[in-house]
Amino acid sequence: MTPKPRYRRTHPDHQPPRMAKSPKSESSGPVVVPVVEFTIDGDGSMTVTVDGVPYLPEPFAPGWRRESFPTILDTLTARYRTPLRVQVREADGSTFTDIITPPRERPGPKPWETPPASAAPPRPAAPPVLHQVAGSGFVPGEDVAVAIIHAHSDAGGDGVARALLTAEQAAAAVTGEVILLGCVSGTLTIGRIQ
Repeated sequence: MTPKPRYRRTHPDHQPPRMAKSPKSESSGPVVVPVVEFTIDGDGSMTVTVDGVPYLPEPFAPGWRRESFPTILDTLTARYRTPLRVQVREADGSTFTDIITPPRERPGPKPWETPPASAAPPRPAAPPVLHQVAGSGFVPGEDVAVAIIHAHSDAGGDGVARALLTAEQAAAAVTGEVILLGCVSGTLTIGRIQ
């Protein structure tokens, strides 16, 4: 029988070589949320940056205005498909910060899947269900606005309240008007969507 060779370390602090770790996938890294900054001037014009890089309108299109806010957010949430940190700086120095999340994508049929041949034909849409809301104390023949509350906001230190609506919420305001009602003061303003 041949004796087995003996190996011993010549340096007490010597460590055996380690196997290289496999590279981690990109999804295991930290989540990066794009920062979208809106700076609004006194005349309603606006500059937009995404992570500090200017975000400009299409060539030959007019410059960004306050009214462009929902369109820009819809475009950027569709592009990035991740939450966005939105920072708004008004001309009066006030700021607003929020996280805007993209709508969830609903899984649809895959392109290679065909619907079953026995699928029933679509039924005609049911007539809309109407609900009544009544209130008294109005002047006969008075024009009465009807509003649905989408959200609540806080008035700033100067007593000015602002509401930011998504494109879907703005589209639901058929008349283009929004009511701001102070829950404590009772102040009521009707404004046009900008």
